[in-house]
Amino acid sequence: MKPLVIMSDFGLADGAVSAMYGVAYSVCETLNISNLTHEIPQYNVWEASYRLIQTVGYWPKGTVFVSVVDPGVGSTRRSVGVETVDGQFIITPDNGTLTHIKHICGIVSAREIDERINRLPNSGESHTFHGRDIYAYSGARLAAGVIDFNGIGPSIPVESIVELPMPKPEFDGACIQGDIDVLDVRFGSLWTNISREDFLRLDIKHGERVDIMIQNGARLIYRNSLIFARSFADAYIGEPLVYVNSLDRMAVAINQGDFARAYNVGTGAPWTVSMQKSTGKEPRCGE
Repeated sequence: MKPLVIMSDFGLADGAVSAMYGVAYSVCETLNISNLTHEIPQYNVWEASYRLIQTVGYWPKGTVFVSVVDPGVGSTRRSVGVETVDGQFIITPDNGTLTHIKHICGIVSAREIDERINRLPNSGESHTFHGRDIYAYSGARLAAGVIDFNGIGPSIPVESIVELPMPKPEFDGACIQGDIDVLDVRFGSLWTNISREDFLRLDIKHGERVDIMIQNGARLIYRNSLIFARSFADAYIGEPLVYVNSLDRMAVAINQGDFARAYNVGTGAPWTVSMQKSTGKEPRCGE
């Protein structure tokens, strides 16, 4: 018996998540089921991918994750199960949800779900709720030991798993420019794709200042010189700061404030952040 962890963009306002729980318990009433989150923005596959990499590695070997953010439900996209390098399993549509897991954690094996076997009985004519009928059902069978990973379906090449574009930060010798991958939803911090190792190439120590420039495409949104803080306690309340987040990536925040809301900052391809060591002059980072 292994833990079963479920994630979706369904929210908790109706019975969709409860239905998935019910299907899982119909497979085995003693399953240990947890929620990762059900508050992924609707259809946002990128954020689903990010929340998986934020979480999966902290669960024991054998844990089964079911991720259902599936704007292509009922289409020709595949339903897959994968095994990570550390031995966790993920059941999900093959639509880019596994991008960060594939790049950062690593996938050792992948299988396409055989829906003739791994599908809720008497659900064959329903094509809009695969989260319940295929993913929760297959994930529960795997977590309960009804099937092993080979029982998911035929093997497929790991290389064939669909990936979303994942740009890398650019370093010109003095300045690093990266993307704003996602928001720390509760507190409004900006989580970037700039790793701590890349940031350290700027030779900035804790307590020193970082020139920051945030753009939405060609439009300048924010420019300032911020403290590089070890923790939020190193900044005054209301003071903006740069810090290393829980995923070893650089983040921008306001101590006890909401940076994203204060400056109306979003995520995705148009949004970039540039960082360089402060010179004490007007920040020119990114130009």
